Amino acid sequence: MLNIADTLDDWCRTHRSFAVATVVQVSGSAPLPLGTSLAVDADGEAVGSISGGCVEAAVYDMCREVLDSGSAPVRARFGYSDSDAFAVGLTCGGVIDVLVQRVVPADMPHLASAFEHAVRGRPVAVAQVVDGPAEFLGGTLHVRPGTDGCAGTLGREQEDREVTERARALLRAGQSALVEIGGDTGTCPQRLSVLVHTNATRPRMLIFGAVDFAGALSEAGRFLGYHVTVCDARPVFATRARFPHADDVVIEWPHRYLENTAVDSRTAVCVLTHDAKFDVPLLALALGLPVGYVGAMGSRRTHEHRETLLREAGVPETRLARLRSPIGLDLGARTPAETALSIVAEIVADTNQGTGVPLSSLTGPIHRLLTDSASLNAAAAA
Repeated sequence: MLNIADTLDDWCRTHRSFAVATVVQVSGSAPLPLGTSLAVDADGEAVGSISGGCVEAAVYDMCREVLDSGSAPVRARFGYSDSDAFAVGLTCGGVIDVLVQRVVPADMPHLASAFEHAVRGRPVAVAQVVDGPAEFLGGTLHVRPGTDGCAGTLGREQEDREVTERARALLRAGQSALVEIGGDTGTCPQRLSVLVHTNATRPRMLIFGAVDFAGALSEAGRFLGYHVTVCDARPVFATRARFPHADDVVIEWPHRYLENTAVDSRTAVCVLTHDAKFDVPLLALALGLPVGYVGAMGSRRTHEHRETLLREAGVPETRLARLRSPIGLDLGARTPAETALSIVAEIVADTNQGTGVPLSSLTGPIHRLLTDSASLNAAAAA
């Protein structure tokens, strides 16, 4: 839903009712992830996508029907039809469940507020009941960090409290996920599936070493949605002109900067200096922080020498095992741009528990699903 927040914010501001269709469950190989939405307004204007084109027409018609009739939310399943290659379905072989519901901005001001926060780049979560008793289906609430309670309701105070806590944890982890609540006769007798959509602050990429590779890596990191910082102690190299794609260019000793900057489980630390006087104190610190990725550039010989120095500095083996060095995946990279690609490929694979091997050599589903428990474990570490 928040993937099209800019248009939904505009429709709410102009008091235009709309129907929104959201991918609420995925099995097998599907083209777009959980939480992706398509919306249709009263004039028939459509925005977004839920299948990359496979079932868009059918979902569009569902949106028009729900919007025109004012009916309760409707859930439908789409999958590949072996008997008719032209039937409505996913030719990729996956199965998706879609929830379609009508939104009248005047009746759901908490959603309008959530869209506005998302457009402004503020962290926000929207929880949406996607399965359960009819009276709960489509219920939504809006959660922001640093505030008490929530806006909107799922139907009962107990469910609202539990979902608000889970949404805050997912927001800290920067992840959207499907959570299950209820089924406990003593507290929440109704079993509900709730999709938590999150719009978190951008994860950080900290690049240490104002070298040519850092220029290409800062551009790649920015493209992937990171807030990129380039840090180097040498003012002649750490300049805005050399790193136009970085959000911040900092002149400081790397370990001193890292000591005084905020990091979390989504932070990627990329050490490109391959100079022991910078690397050793920086890596000794970074490997003890709750960051998601720590990589260091250098040859295998440089890496072995650096590991020796880190051990002498008292870094335990359990922490050394976290170090990705030489940095990046084996792409046969030579140029700064190719090297940057190998580094961000490793970061993406590490973040999503990917193997980094060619898909053509694997079997089974292409897309991995992040489970609710995995999401909450990541949030707890944040």
